[in-house]
Amino acid sequence: MNKHATPTRLTLTASALIALSLLSGCANMTHRQKNTAIGATAGAVLGSVLTGGGTVGTLGGAAIGGVIGHQSR
Repeated sequence: MNKHATPTRLTLTASALIALSLLSGCANMTHRQKNTAIGATAGAVLGSVLTGGGTVGTLGGAAIGGVIGHQSR
C-alpha cells in the first residue's frame, strides 16, 4: 500500500464533500457570492492537488480562487 496515496485521497474526498455542502446552500446567495464560493472551492481543490494535500496550498488556492470568483461577473 502506498502511504502517500491515502492522505491525498482523503484530502480529495474531504474537499469534494465540502464543495457539495457549500454549493448546496447557494439558493439565497447573490450571483457574486455564488461565484466567490465556487472559486474558493475550486481553488482549494486545485491547491490541494498541486501541493499533494498541503495545508498552505489548499488555503492559498481557496483564497486566490475566492478573489477570482468575486471579481468575475
